[in-house]
Amino acid sequence: MSGSRSLARRCVLQALYQWQISGDTPAEVVRQFEEERGLGRADKEYFRELFNQVCGRVDELSAELAPFIDRPFAELDPVERSVLWFGAQELQQHLEIPYRVVINEAVDQARLFGGEDGYKFVNAVLDKMAAETRSVEKDF
Repeated sequence: MSGSRSLARRCVLQALYQWQISGDTPAEVVRQFEEERGLGRADKEYFRELFNQVCGRVDELSAELAPFIDRPFAELDPVERSVLWFGAQELQQHLEIPYRVVINEAVDQARLFGGEDGYKFVNAVLDKMAAETRSVEKDF
């Protein structure tokens, strides 16, 4: 299951990137991924759930991430923005996923698709956010 979840996160990252660049509606992006690109062995249900959750909370997530970032959120690379959005969404709303898994998955996607050191930035930001949103879990 974790492999299919990792693939779903990869698809979410790609879909969020496409959504930012194309200006298509979230429903159109999901349709393109499901019908045209295919999701392979990815957890399709989790892909739809996470993508739609992020799209519905993008302004809120951006504002909640802002205190942990050293520049305006709009100036971030679209890949970094996408990874931070889905990482923040998982940290806040998917408490069944250990925070270390959330951060590792986000860092892995940033390493694959982001700039040279983008994964370090993603790691630092999500680690700071986890210290606040998952403080009870981090203390153990």
